[in-house]
Amino acid sequence: MIIITNNASVYETYHETIKIEYLETAKFLDVLTNCRDRVHKGAKLLTHPLTGSVKPNETPFKSIMMTEEVGALDVDSLTMIESSIEVTKKFLNNSEIKEWPERILDDFRLIDFRLIRSAIESIGI
Repeated sequence: MIIITNNASVYETYHETIKIEYLETAKFLDVLTNCRDRVHKGAKLLTHPLTGSVKPNETPFKSIMMTEEVGALDVDSLTMIESSIEVTKKFLNNSEIKEWPERILDDFRLIDFRLIRSAIESIGI
Protein backbone atom coordinates (compact mmCIF):
# COMPACT_ATOMS: atom_id res chain seq x y z
CA MET A 1 0.00 0.00 0.00
CA ILE A 2 1.10 3.56 -0.73
CA ILE A 3 -0.42 6.97 -0.10
CA ILE A 4 -0.09 9.63 -2.76
CA THR A 5 -0.47 13.06 -1.13
CA ASN A 6 0.34 16.73 -1.29
CA ASN A 7 -0.67 17.18 2.36
CA ALA A 8 2.26 17.83 4.69
CA SER A 9 0.22 16.71 7.71
CA VAL A 10 -0.31 13.26 6.19
CA TYR A 11 3.34 12.98 5.23
CA GLU A 12 4.66 14.13 8.61
CA THR A 13 2.37 11.80 10.54
CA TYR A 14 2.75 8.61 8.50
CA HIS A 15 6.01 8.68 6.51
CA GLU A 16 7.84 6.49 9.02
CA THR A 17 5.18 3.76 9.11
CA ILE A 18 3.51 3.86 5.68
CA LYS A 19 5.03 4.28 2.26
CA ILE A 20 4.13 7.75 1.01
CA GLU A 21 4.81 9.61 -2.18
CA TYR A 22 4.76 13.21 -1.03
CA LEU A 23 4.08 15.61 -3.87
CA GLU A 24 4.96 18.73 -1.91
CA THR A 25 4.25 21.31 -4.62
CA ALA A 26 1.52 19.40 -6.46
CA LYS A 27 -1.99 20.71 -6.91
CA PHE A 28 -5.15 18.64 -6.34
CA LEU A 29 -5.38 17.71 -10.02
CA ASP A 30 -1.68 16.74 -10.07
CA VAL A 31 -2.30 14.20 -7.31
CA LEU A 32 -5.13 12.70 -9.33
CA THR A 33 -3.07 12.48 -12.52
CA ASN A 34 -0.21 10.86 -10.60
CA CYS A 35 -2.66 8.24 -9.36
CA ARG A 36 -4.08 7.78 -12.86
CA ASP A 37 -0.59 7.11 -14.18
CA ARG A 38 -0.12 4.46 -11.46
CA VAL A 39 -3.46 2.87 -12.39
CA HIS A 40 -2.31 2.69 -16.02
CA LYS A 41 0.73 0.75 -14.77
CA GLY A 42 -1.50 -1.72 -12.91
CA ALA A 43 -1.99 -0.26 -9.40
CA LYS A 44 -5.46 -0.22 -7.82
CA LEU A 45 -7.21 2.54 -5.92
CA LEU A 46 -7.94 1.69 -2.29
CA THR A 47 -9.75 4.96 -1.52
CA HIS A 48 -12.04 7.00 -3.70
CA PRO A 49 -10.26 10.01 -5.21
CA LEU A 50 -13.11 12.38 -4.32
CA THR A 51 -13.84 11.46 -0.71
CA GLY A 52 -15.32 14.05 1.60
CA SER A 53 -17.70 16.89 1.02
CA VAL A 54 -15.16 19.56 0.05
CA LYS A 55 -15.27 20.32 -3.66
CA PRO A 56 -12.06 19.91 -5.70
CA ASN A 57 -12.00 23.62 -6.50
CA GLU A 58 -12.16 24.55 -2.80
CA THR A 59 -9.31 22.55 -1.30
CA PRO A 60 -5.77 22.22 -2.60
CA PHE A 61 -5.09 18.99 -0.61
CA LYS A 62 -5.69 15.38 -1.53
CA SER A 63 -4.46 12.05 -0.22
CA ILE A 64 -5.25 8.79 -2.00
CA MET A 65 -4.43 5.26 -0.89
CA MET A 66 -3.43 2.77 -3.60
CA THR A 67 -1.81 -0.60 -3.97
CA GLU A 68 1.89 -0.36 -4.51
CA GLU A 69 1.91 -3.69 -6.29
CA VAL A 70 0.98 -3.66 -9.94
CA GLY A 71 -0.86 -6.24 -11.99
CA ALA A 72 -3.36 -6.27 -14.78
CA LEU A 73 -5.17 -3.02 -15.49
CA ASP A 74 -8.01 -2.61 -12.99
CA VAL A 75 -10.90 -1.23 -15.02
CA ASP A 76 -12.84 -0.11 -11.93
CA SER A 77 -9.87 1.93 -10.68
CA LEU A 78 -9.34 3.39 -14.14
CA THR A 79 -13.00 4.37 -14.47
CA MET A 80 -13.00 5.91 -10.98
CA ILE A 81 -9.83 7.96 -11.44
CA GLU A 82 -10.75 9.16 -14.94
CA SER A 83 -14.21 10.19 -13.72
CA SER A 84 -12.65 11.99 -10.74
CA ILE A 85 -10.28 13.88 -13.03
CA GLU A 86 -13.16 14.96 -15.26
CA VAL A 87 -15.23 16.13 -12.28
CA THR A 88 -12.24 18.03 -10.91
CA LYS A 89 -11.58 19.72 -14.25
CA LYS A 90 -15.25 20.71 -14.45
CA PHE A 91 -15.11 22.32 -11.01
CA LEU A 92 -11.81 24.04 -11.80
CA ASN A 93 -13.23 25.43 -15.06
CA ASN A 94 -16.08 26.96 -13.09
CA SER A 95 -13.86 28.42 -10.39
CA GLU A 96 -10.13 28.18 -9.67
CA ILE A 97 -8.87 27.33 -6.20
CA LYS A 98 -8.66 30.48 -4.13
CA GLU A 99 -5.60 31.78 -2.39
CA TRP A 100 -6.69 30.85 1.12
CA PRO A 101 -5.11 32.26 4.30
CA GLU A 102 -2.92 29.79 6.20
CA ARG A 103 -5.53 29.17 8.92
CA ILE A 104 -8.04 28.03 6.26
CA LEU A 105 -5.38 25.89 4.58
CA ASP A 106 -4.78 24.25 7.97
CA ASP A 107 -8.49 23.38 8.10
CA PHE A 108 -8.31 21.83 4.62
CA ARG A 109 -5.20 19.86 5.63
CA LEU A 110 -7.06 18.58 8.68
CA ILE A 111 -10.10 17.49 6.67
CA ASP A 112 -7.93 15.55 4.21
CA PHE A 113 -5.86 14.12 7.07
CA ARG A 114 -8.93 12.83 8.90
CA LEU A 115 -10.33 11.24 5.76
CA ILE A 116 -7.13 9.32 5.04
CA ARG A 117 -6.65 8.46 8.73
CA SER A 118 -10.12 6.90 8.73
CA ALA A 119 -9.18 4.81 5.68
CA ILE A 120 -5.90 3.75 7.31
CA GLU A 121 -7.69 2.74 10.51
CA SER A 122 -10.34 0.82 8.59
CA ILE A 123 -7.72 -1.46 7.06
CA GLY A 124 -6.08 -1.98 10.43
CA ILE A 125 -2.80 -0.13 10.13
